[in-house]
Amino acid sequence: MLSVNPKMLPRLDEIEEDLLARRKRAVAEGWQGEIEGIDLTLNFLRSKREQTSRFQRVGTVDLGIPHPRPPITPE
Repeated sequence: MLSVNPKMLPRLDEIEEDLLARRKRAVAEGWQGEIEGIDLTLNFLRSKREQTSRFQRVGTVDLGIPHPRPPITPE
């Protein structure tokens, strides 16, 4: 799964503004296929923004450094 760096959230806002402008033009021109594609992209972008915001609130979990298992000795 692709994760978005929280520092990139302002860039997602810029991309959304651009997509909304493109959608407005597509509606004016009657480009139905383009409208559907932009709507899908907007939904994906918004869900990624929401997911990134949730992960930002939760934070990271330190799992520590793994240690090698001792060798198994035959009995």
